Amino acid sequence: MHTENKIIHEGRNVKRFREMLGIKQEALAAALGDDWNQKKISLLEAKDKIEAGVLEDVAKALKIPSDAIKNFTEEAAINIIGNTVTTVNDNATGQLFQIQPTINPVEKWMEVVEENKKLYAALLKEKDEKIALLERLLEKK
Repeated sequence: MHTENKIIHEGRNVKRFREMLGIKQEALAAALGDDWNQKKISLLEAKDKIEAGVLEDVAKALKIPSDAIKNFTEEAAINIIGNTVTTVNDNATGQLFQIQPTINPVEKWMEVVEENKKLYAALLKEKDEKIALLERLLEKK
């Protein structure tokens, strides 16, 4: 059996997880800190390999394990889906039934999306507070 080593594009995986979670590049940049912006996230997503420290920070901001970014492949995702969904052929009617998986990945992702929405709302609130503070400082001048 021929085993082929697949090169995992970590930047593309960051983009995939970010998009699955419904997070914009700007929001991820804000979660990573003042040194980050949308353009820097875009450049990060273009990298084949991401520095370990940066990868850990990004994974933490996305609230996923860094191993998910390091090891995600389309083949693995297809295998996971294939192993959790079983089809049964009913010979009497010729119909195909689909049995629901025991773990619903959509529900899990939705939980993470909700958590990220809360984070984004907190970031927006913090931004509004900073703007209000700056406006007050400008008024004093």
